[in-house]
Amino acid sequence: MTQVSNTIDFVPSFVRGEWWTPAGDAAGQLVRDAATGDVIAQVSTDGLDLAEVVDYARTVGRAELGALTIHKRAMILKQLALLLTERKPELYELSMRSGSTKVDNFIDIDGGIGVLFTMSSKARRELPNSNVVIDGQLEPLSKDGSFIGEHIYARMPGITAEINAFNFPVWGMLEKFAPAFIAGVPSIVKPATPTGYITEACVRIMVESGLLPDGALQLVSGSARELLDHLDFRDSVAFTGSKSTADKLRQHPNVAEGGLRFNAEADSLNAAILGDDATADSPEFAAFVRSVVTEVQAKAGQKCTAIRRVIVPNALVEPVIEAIAQRLDEKVRVGDPRAEGTTMGALASLEQLHDVRDAVDRLITGGGEVVYGSNERDDEATTAFMSPVVLKWDDNRAEALHATEAFGPVTSVMGYGTLDEAVELAALGAGSLVATIATNDPDVARTLTTGIAGYHGRVHLLNRTTAKTSTGHGSPMPHLVHGGPGRAGGGEELGGVRSIFHYMQRSAIQGSPDLLTAVTGQWHTGAAQQRVGAARYGGTPEGENGAVHPFRKSVETLRLGDAFVSELRQATLQEITDFANTTGDIFYAHTNPEAAEANPFFPGIVAHGYLLISWAAGLFVTPGRSAVYANYGMERLRFITPVGVDDSVRVELTAKRITPRETEDYAEVVWDAVLRNQDDELVATYDVLTLVAKREEQSLG
Repeated sequence: MTQVSNTIDFVPSFVRGEWWTPAGDAAGQLVRDAATGDVIAQVSTDGLDLAEVVDYARTVGRAELGALTIHKRAMILKQLALLLTERKPELYELSMRSGSTKVDNFIDIDGGIGVLFTMSSKARRELPNSNVVIDGQLEPLSKDGSFIGEHIYARMPGITAEINAFNFPVWGMLEKFAPAFIAGVPSIVKPATPTGYITEACVRIMVESGLLPDGALQLVSGSARELLDHLDFRDSVAFTGSKSTADKLRQHPNVAEGGLRFNAEADSLNAAILGDDATADSPEFAAFVRSVVTEVQAKAGQKCTAIRRVIVPNALVEPVIEAIAQRLDEKVRVGDPRAEGTTMGALASLEQLHDVRDAVDRLITGGGEVVYGSNERDDEATTAFMSPVVLKWDDNRAEALHATEAFGPVTSVMGYGTLDEAVELAALGAGSLVATIATNDPDVARTLTTGIAGYHGRVHLLNRTTAKTSTGHGSPMPHLVHGGPGRAGGGEELGGVRSIFHYMQRSAIQGSPDLLTAVTGQWHTGAAQQRVGAARYGGTPEGENGAVHPFRKSVETLRLGDAFVSELRQATLQEITDFANTTGDIFYAHTNPEAAEANPFFPGIVAHGYLLISWAAGLFVTPGRSAVYANYGMERLRFITPVGVDDSVRVELTAKRITPRETEDYAEVVWDAVLRNQDDELVATYDVLTLVAKREEQSLG
């Protein structure tokens, strides 16, 4: 429906660094309050040049984001999250016009803000403060170590277009925007028309904060049918919506032939399976019913993760239906979300209501029996209210049951005879975002999970232990991947730092240790070192020619490759025995000569590995003034060659990675530690993790 009007405000777009609305005589699509039917806005992009929008992102946006490191961008996300937290009551009030209740707003608005917090935190904890991320271990490619290889992630060279669904106008945008922003990739956001005014309000708060680099985020409020025409292999599209629309977009020449990256998260026929160990009075039964009702009620069932198929043992079909009906009667009050007592609001629009009614009709025609609620239509209705509908299926393999999704407060119940049949029924959905398995039997959990995992992006295991602590069937968490195979779109979003890598290109790099060190910002074995310490091992004695122990250097002067090499320390039987008696580690290799000699790996009594690590610390720690605040752990510890009585060890410690903390007065410094014996054989390798002062004046005396 369109209207030419000067009295109804357009939902503005934010493009090329400014707010934009079409000319006053433009034809706009009307947007209505879902609970009252009142016209609240109109939407149009008539006259908007999408090619210029894309160009602005590619030029200004990429340059501005590229000037920042991963951690700097992550800190901006945290600041945005704090700001949106303060302003979320404004978004709550606006969102109720879409039919969303207070609980629905928590899922969408608070959930979206939570993504910003989580992504910011994980990026700063798990990724370097740079723009290159190493992926996996080093691969030696030559015997002498002069030619090596590894994988890195660097930001993709283009931009991302985010095409979002109507049901999550805030979360849907932020869960895509956050990882792209951290990766350094500009976003063009295209929200769905019925709820795009909520997205616009969120974007406005972010823009007016002044925190966003120019071009990092643009908003297109209205049709963007030509957007993919202006994208190419450098770019990506992150789509959320119907499977039919995703299939059409995949056929676009720039996707099908031009290499444009396309990620889809589509609607799916998600299942909930009640294990055959459950009884009508078991905690799992009650938790299962609560989960089903929650997914019917939340967002009025307008969730791509909602439970559409309820799969239960044959003997429990009727008890489950009765329990669902009872809980729906107790918990669901349909009405205007602004009215006291309402627990389920309207669908997002009249068009959406008609689509859901049509889908229920197809389900009934296909063999479903309505056992709760009604699909009766009111052709005169101006609001989008709909009560829950539950269908029962005698034919658990009916085609309509496993092929038709009613995207609203609708679910279907069917029975199964064996666990294998339950797996088969879940698989008939042809790929889903999530399935819940409610069981307290480990064997049932294993059988069902391994049976359905290949058909689902996420499996939610529910029992009496997790009933109160679970985040629920339908709530994708930013820490874990969201997406699914087949009908669910075949895409993947979220998943902690994995989602950031979706907007980066993984490349294999090969070369010398020095060149790979320069590219990655991490020291590699064989690269240049500046050694202090024992002269016979290539070190310059501390104080000679200005040589400084690396532990005395703050991050201002510490450089990758700064190293300390120690003298040898000999292992004695008395020290080994004392360590065994003091710690209680009396493993025979340290205390029983005959047993130790019989072991194929030891020459006789050997020193404890942790004794060697303790000695190494004593060898590399410098007395007096130090820039090192603390040692907070070790990683990748491996013991390679045993150290026997009268053998000796020495340590080489090299600054491997330096990660300044944006909000602290210290950096995280990882040191490459290598222990060698008197024959220069490798004894142990590991990383030492420390916190080091950023500036010289902060060094401790």
